[in-house]
Amino acid sequence: MTVLYIAHTECDGTLSKVALESLSTAKKLADGLGAELTVGLVGADVAAAADSIAGCGAKFLAVTGPAYNDGVYSIDLAAAEAIAKAAEAEIIIAPATSRYSRAIPGLAIRLGGRVDTHISCVEAVDGKPVAKRWFYRQRMEGTLTREERPWIMTLDSGCSVAFEGSGSAEIETIEADLSSVRTKPMGMECVSEDEQTIRPDAQSLLVAGAGWSKKQADGEVHVAEAEDIILRFLSKTKASLGSSKSLVDISGEGGAVISFLTHMHQIGQTGSSPRHAKGLATCCHGEEPHVVGWRFIKERRAINTDASCGWAQGKCDVLYVGDAFEIMKKVNELLD
Repeated sequence: MTVLYIAHTECDGTLSKVALESLSTAKKLADGLGAELTVGLVGADVAAAADSIAGCGAKFLAVTGPAYNDGVYSIDLAAAEAIAKAAEAEIIIAPATSRYSRAIPGLAIRLGGRVDTHISCVEAVDGKPVAKRWFYRQRMEGTLTREERPWIMTLDSGCSVAFEGSGSAEIETIEADLSSVRTKPMGMECVSEDEQTIRPDAQSLLVAGAGWSKKQADGEVHVAEAEDIILRFLSKTKASLGSSKSLVDISGEGGAVISFLTHMHQIGQTGSSPRHAKGLATCCHGEEPHVVGWRFIKERRAINTDASCGWAQGKCDVLYVGDAFEIMKKVNELLD
């Protein structure tokens, strides 16, 4: 049996954190099954990326060239298909990056296999691969296995330890068939770090609740001031930004809007469940819909004017009772 791990390089030729995490899972699975591990890399130049993980002891295949630098569905799919056919793998594991979350499900169609996405764990149990994933907004964990082959899986970030082990890799280059590809990438424009507010790999997460856009002690709404405080904190700490549903929905209620918040920022029962090392909730009441999104945060802190709010009921490690405007201003001053 062969376990194929496939990943694409980033713009700088390195592998992302989720790609390294997925490699750890693939290697553990291959070792558990007594299978051969093959690594397939796609990118403009994969030599540095291959050397950075050469310690995994796998056979290396690569589809490389300028055409594979940017994420184009048809090109990524053709490259993955070429590697998968060359490896003749029964199990294929890929990171759930934005590129491969689009392309890898199509690979299952091309190969006549089956695909499962948003997997959190894959391990060998009684000589068979068994996968786990969350359902119902991370309230239930499901365990599944399949008889169909190839079985293709994409792994979510934050579910495994990133692989470490460099060396010198010998790479076999594979040619992909791009004759049917009609899309031509013109380049990629990346958001600057100062403008980006969603950072999955950040160490900390700041969550803004509806209180930021409500009337304050003086009876007035201070949305512009709230925006400045939040953006200053994000700029200084490079933290990621989340939001409660009530805040991102407030525009539909005719309320004041924090301009840079969207439904992409929403966490909780109806949003995402981030996996940052630390989290700070501001102006959130800390009831069940909010707390569901925090279950994977290792250290949880909150700011609320109500000492008996949901966060105080054993749902966070530290609760600061006070005005979030004043507390965050002081935090920003200390960060200067």
